[in-house]
Amino acid sequence: MLKDLLEARLAPALHAAGAPEGSAVALTVSTKPEFGDYQMNGAMGAAKRLKRPPRELAEAVLAHAQLDDLVSEASIAGPGFINLRLREAVLEARLNPFEAEVLAPRGAGAEASRVVIDYSSPNLAKEMHVGHLRSTIIGDALARCFDHAGWNVLRQNHVGDWGTQFGMLLAFLNSLEADDGNRVAEAELSDLEQFYRRAKARFDEDPAFAALSRETVVKLQQGDPACRAAWQRFIDVSLSHCEALYGRLQVTLTREHVHAESAYNDALPGVIETLRDQGLLQESDGAQCVFLDEFKGKDDAPLPLIVQKSDGGYLYATTDLAAVRYRCDSLEADRALYLVDKRQGLHFKQVFAVAQAAGFITRPCSFEHMPFGTMLGEDGRPFRTRAGDVIKLSDLIDEAERRAEALVAEKNPALAAAERTEIAKAVALGAIKYADLSKHRNNDYVFSWDTMLSFDGNTAPYLQYAYSRIQSLFSKAGLAPESLKASVKLEAPQERALALVLLRTEEVLQQVRDQGLPHLLCTHLYEVATAFTAFYEHCPVLSAPDSGTQASRLALARRCGATLRQGLELLGIPVVQRM
Repeated sequence: MLKDLLEARLAPALHAAGAPEGSAVALTVSTKPEFGDYQMNGAMGAAKRLKRPPRELAEAVLAHAQLDDLVSEASIAGPGFINLRLREAVLEARLNPFEAEVLAPRGAGAEASRVVIDYSSPNLAKEMHVGHLRSTIIGDALARCFDHAGWNVLRQNHVGDWGTQFGMLLAFLNSLEADDGNRVAEAELSDLEQFYRRAKARFDEDPAFAALSRETVVKLQQGDPACRAAWQRFIDVSLSHCEALYGRLQVTLTREHVHAESAYNDALPGVIETLRDQGLLQESDGAQCVFLDEFKGKDDAPLPLIVQKSDGGYLYATTDLAAVRYRCDSLEADRALYLVDKRQGLHFKQVFAVAQAAGFITRPCSFEHMPFGTMLGEDGRPFRTRAGDVIKLSDLIDEAERRAEALVAEKNPALAAAERTEIAKAVALGAIKYADLSKHRNNDYVFSWDTMLSFDGNTAPYLQYAYSRIQSLFSKAGLAPESLKASVKLEAPQERALALVLLRTEEVLQQVRDQGLPHLLCTHLYEVATAFTAFYEHCPVLSAPDSGTQASRLALARRCGATLRQGLELLGIPVVQRM
């Protein structure tokens, strides 16, 4: 990485200039081209600690730094910023093997770090809806980024498949089969949302049915064969619904990644026993709780983590503690990322703290809640239908494909119907995902069809179009991109600017993995596409002044196209050859 290359020279120079041990170089990308390519800010922080003028320390850093082979210009600005401009030869040397060294996936070796990514996690009692979208696509983008970097990625789909609601659903299923036969029951299960609503309405209105539902839960938890068989049938139907949506969304989750709530059922008594042995359990209103000093509520009152109800039942916290133990001991994770709504922030802080106190984390492993905000409608409220119902994920995809096909037909009416449909599906999927992934995951965002399907601005269609335009260059040149062996020679400022953006790809991917923020990759790809547009407009490619310049510019365009394709693939977004 360019940043690493510079930091390796600047760090010893900073210390040689007299900076205290541990002083940071603080190298950042320059905000404006006139400030160079990178800016070092560390001299000011170190100077403050030394009580020296920061410009004086910055001058000493440059005097000690051996940068001549890397930097064409180094200057001091303001109170002590060090601005650095890289040599074109340095950019060219790193750009030529760029596709093989940066864009090509690295296989996970035997010693690869292991990351657990907990994402999607739908409730199998219902059909997936828009509320599951953010966890599913953010988690999948992160999984793809870790896969690409050579980590051993352990996807975990912690689906909800246990508890009182399943007693209600099984009792309702049994009543349908008793009344109407198996065929009718199967037909009812084809619409899980409607099935759940009917079961819930009966549960609320019929005390006898509610009692039967609770009895069924007990039988299920005790391992009654008939209940378990009916429960498994319901789970299989529900998972089939999920798998169909995962296929349409092109996410990498499969059934083998399902590790459901029920998988931890047998471990829950052991969780309680360990907490008791560690002296962490306290009874409060009949429930078993853990109180840790760092968690306080109103009036400084301690906040409990409830792990067992007064009737002996377990809670989400109990299951999550069992999951921490499993992911640490059995999966041997080095990191564990939880893609869960930000409203669960306190819950996970407590769970991870209790797991640490109880000794469930037995090896170096970082447990990290990766929170996300809410998808809002244009009225600023949670995104729903006009009737106020939660929107099914399948309906959202259908609508996106319908709108995208109309848009593609308007843009290119000459396309054959089959190709138009294929392109529309790619545009629709890209629009849905990118509208979410391009926002900081901590923030709520407003879902807007017009914005997400626009061919202008920071949108998936804009990036997909940029990629297709690059492919059209090679098509017009009568060349397959992979057949081009020319090296890149940077002459025009737009060529240099595009090269510099491309060479920051590795830095960005590292940030995405470190911080769990896919929007950084989206922003980067938009910068790549924008830099390509400027290059395309100012630097003739097919009509270049000579064959050498044409080959160099085609080589630069190829690397740009490969970056867009690989970047979008890491976001789970398809590309098309033409639009």
